Amino acid sequence: MPPTIVLHGNYLATLPAFALFFAVGLVLTAVFVLVYLRVTPYAEIEAIRQGNTAAAVSLAGAVLGFLLPLGSAIVNSHHVEDMAAWGAVALVVQIALYLIAKRAWPWLAEGVAQGRVAAATLLATLSVGVGILNAACMAF
Repeated sequence: MPPTIVLHGNYLATLPAFALFFAVGLVLTAVFVLVYLRVTPYAEIEAIRQGNTAAAVSLAGAVLGFLLPLGSAIVNSHHVEDMAAWGAVALVVQIALYLIAKRAWPWLAEGVAQGRVAAATLLATLSVGVGILNAACMAF
């Protein structure tokens, strides 16, 4: 006989807040990806479709570098407006990182476009590292 599950209290009372924060988080993530794809000088999605692992690694690092502070913003915000504002900060920080890295090492973007995993790994590591730093700074 399966165990009986007894729920005490209203466990789904926060479901509307969850849905709102989750939906805004998805929208912010989509906006980030669209902006990032416009900033990079190569067609990442097409490169990924063609099997360019470097483009996939680079994009994955950027997305993770954005999602880390976005998660911190969600955890530390009591209002969706605060979360959205800090999500926008995370977006700006990640885009700025890419532009600075591209300027400091002009061969990075070309390397990713040509499928050089070493260049993509460096870019992804910078993105995730700055994302971790950004997330930690949002905890105050």
